[in-house]
Amino acid sequence: MSEIPIALLALDAPPRTKPSNYPEPFRSMMAGRVKRPLGDLFGLTNFGVNIVVVPPGAVSALRHSHSRQDEFVFVVSGTLFLQTDHGETEMSSGMCSGFRAGSENAHRLLNRSETEAVYIEIGDRTPGDTVVYPDDDLVAQSRNGSWTFTHKDGTPYL
Repeated sequence: MSEIPIALLALDAPPRTKPSNYPEPFRSMMAGRVKRPLGDLFGLTNFGVNIVVVPPGAVSALRHSHSRQDEFVFVVSGTLFLQTDHGETEMSSGMCSGFRAGSENAHRLLNRSETEAVYIEIGDRTPGDTVVYPDDDLVAQSRNGSWTFTHKDGTPYL
């Protein structure tokens, strides 16, 4: 196992080796987005922290809500549009938002600007989390530290 750093520049952290866990056709919709898992580098196990770069025209994720995971986002630079069940909110540097587990307020960030945007996302790792994607035929379930994806009727993605 590699040595745990004391400190580092967040944007110098290595990006995820797999750009998205989503099955196709959803994986390719995340093209351009770069996630750097910061919490894992420090050996954190109770919650995850990622710094995410979203280029112009890209999205953070499919619109989703968690059954058991609290989620928090903080915009470091640029402008993003937070899309929720309540509409859209423009978010600029220094703004933040949070989503309580089980709130069913599906959300995602979109970059409609001409420059890249950077945000930090923090989420807990409560076992048994289910993620619902109201706009897509997709459900995710956390099992034994990994995600499984099914269609809404329960059939698995292959």
